[in-house]
Order: sequence, then C-alpha cells, then structure tokens
Amino acid sequence: MTTSKPSHHSTWNQRQDGAPLVNGHTLTQVAAIAGQTPYYVYDRSRINETVANLRAALPDAIKLHYAIKANPMPALVQHLASLVDGLDVASQRELRVALATGTEPAEISFAGPGKSSGEIEAAVAAGIVVNCESMQQIRQVGAAAEHLGLSARLALRVNPAFELKASGMKMTGGAKPFGIDTEQLADAIALARELGIEPEGLHLFTGSQNLKPEAICEAHSGVMRLAGELIEQHRLTLRFVNIGGGLGIPYFPGEKPLDLEPVAANLASELASFQAIAPKTEIVMELGRYLVGEAGLYVCQVIDKKVSRGTTYLITNGGLHHHLSNSGNFGQVIRKNYPVEATSINPSGETELVTVVGPLCTPLDIVADKVELPRCEVGDLIVVRQSGAYGFSASPQGFLSHPEVVEVFL
Repeated sequence: MTTSKPSHHSTWNQRQDGAPLVNGHTLTQVAAIAGQTPYYVYDRSRINETVANLRAALPDAIKLHYAIKANPMPALVQHLASLVDGLDVASQRELRVALATGTEPAEISFAGPGKSSGEIEAAVAAGIVVNCESMQQIRQVGAAAEHLGLSARLALRVNPAFELKASGMKMTGGAKPFGIDTEQLADAIALARELGIEPEGLHLFTGSQNLKPEAICEAHSGVMRLAGELIEQHRLTLRFVNIGGGLGIPYFPGEKPLDLEPVAANLASELASFQAIAPKTEIVMELGRYLVGEAGLYVCQVIDKKVSRGTTYLITNGGLHHHLSNSGNFGQVIRKNYPVEATSINPSGETELVTVVGPLCTPLDIVADKVELPRCEVGDLIVVRQSGAYGFSASPQGFLSHPEVVEVFL
C-alpha cells in the first residue's frame, strides 16, 4: 500500500510506507471497527500530546478549558475532561455531555448570544456558570434562580472595542451579537447586583483560528489589561477571567504550526501585571480546535473514476454532507484544499492530478480540487487530515438523504 505524503506539518504516527496509523491501527482496521466508510476517527494519543505540549509551553497559572462546540463526541469530551481544567458549552445538549463527564459544575460555563429561557434554567439548575451576553440574559438568570430557589452563577461576556487581527472569525470590535459592549458594562454589573448575583467572571473572546503569534499576543495583552481595568473600575472580585482561545492549526499549503513560545512569554509577562491587581483571579484559556483539530481524520472510499474533457475525477462515498468545512462551504471565501492523501491497495508507484468529489448532485461537493495523488482505483481510500474539529457536527448530514458518517475514538 502506498500513500501520498502530507502537504504540511502533522504529528501522526506513520508506517514505513507513509500510511497513517491511528493509535496503532491502520485505516483498513479502523474501517472494520467503524463498520463502513466514510468515517471520522479521532486519536486520543494525539490529543494527549497536544495538551501535554501546550501545558509545557504555557505558564503554570493558565487554566485550560475545552470548548465542546469544536467536537462534542461524548467519548472524546469524556477523555478531554480528564486532561483539562474545565469545559465550555454552547447548548443544552452540550451541557448534558459536560455534566456526564463528572466535571465540577463551577468549572463548566455556558456561552452563546441566544440562550433560551429553558437553557438558562437548565444551567442554573446544574450549578454551572452562565456567560451572560445581554441585559436580558442577566434578567433570565435572576428569574431562573428565583423560580428554582437556587443561587445562580454568572459571568459577563464583554465585547471590547478591539479585535483579534488576522483571525479566521472575528468575535469582537464594533457592533457584534456577542457579549456586552464595554460602555454598557456598568449597567450590566449594576443589574446583576440588584438581582443579588455578584459576577464571578469575565469572558473576553476576540477571535479564532489565528496562526500569527504577534496578533495573539496583542489580543491577550489587550484583554488582560482591559480585565484589570474593569476589575478596578467596578470593584469586582472575580474567580476567573476567560481570555478565549484563538490559537490556530495549519490547514492549507504554506501555513505553519503556531509558534507557542512568544505567546507563552507574553502571557507570563501580562500575568505578572494582572496578578498585582487581582492575585486570586484565575486566567482561563478556552480552546477547541487547537486541542482536537489535528487529532482527527476523515476517511472515504473511491467508488468511481472517470475522465471528463481532460480532468480525472475520483468519485467517493463521502463529501460535503459529512465534512462541510473541507468542501470550502464553511467560512472560506476562496476555496483551498485541506491536506488530503490517498492510500492505494495495488500501488503502481505513479501519481496523477485529480479532482476528488463526493456523491452528491451539486458542484459544491468537493473533497479535493486538482491535487497530485498516487494513482487510485475503485476501492482505494481518500484521507482528509485536520478533521478533528467542526467536521461531523458542523455538516448537513441530512442533505440529499445519503447515509450518515460514523465516528470512532481510539
């Protein structure tokens, strides 16, 4: 069996022929475990390695939370809960997954600009922290606490005036549905106190998927200095400040893994200044994609091969209905290929330029466009790396009613 070599950095173990091994299992063995292709497979050893490397790089005082929205597979969340200090949820279903891990409710927080009254009541009942993003949400927390006869925990998500430069998705700066504008924060704190709830945290998340250390450092400095100013200005006694994540992973040709060294050095410097103001307040870094993105593979099988006016197409049994982000229809303005490989059952040693597509009746169903792969035939496997985050749960699996994909955690 031969395989194409990955187009950029990867931490996967590989056999001598270059084929990926998933915690010691070949892709064919994983297919047998899954019972089919296509499948997603997540490697716990890669997650362990990522968390260990991150903890070794960052200051010891930084607490790590996993943002479940990146990959809510219960087995994966259960494993990560044993490695990190807390969990962050974005829905009531994620809340139930988080509680099932046994994580202390105080170390679970609930974010989202549009929480229903039922979701807020569930959060209050569970004893977790509600990250309030509007005056209405603060009122709803107060109403839920009164209705249930419980005390409530809340933090305030703040929308600063600045943004995270060069990020995949900008979450702050200007008008945003996320968080409470800094100029409205005094009223928000006053309202919470009127309801008898003292804010125990601030959440300041500026953006995601950033590979530029200087931009991340600038954002972290801005966030921690703003948090210190808000603590002093409003006489807040906070248990934590959540500075979000933003750490990116390389997806496309030319992208390099994030250099953690300057990020860690800057955090250490900012921590010293912050702790002089709030020595008992923990700094939480909330990460999703960075912890799980490189630990996942999406694997589908070639079911047809054809040439159309000079272009060779490999048609697979997987596509955008299983992996929307890889198709380029989940935030990309100009479509670029994820790192894609192929494994050949009967290798010829030759390569060919191909476009890999899925089975759906739409030209949007692209797995890889114009890539050089080993010569493939029906039955060979196509592998999409960097598929551990925003894959399975971010894809329209009901689209055109094709069979669903299977997830495996090894």
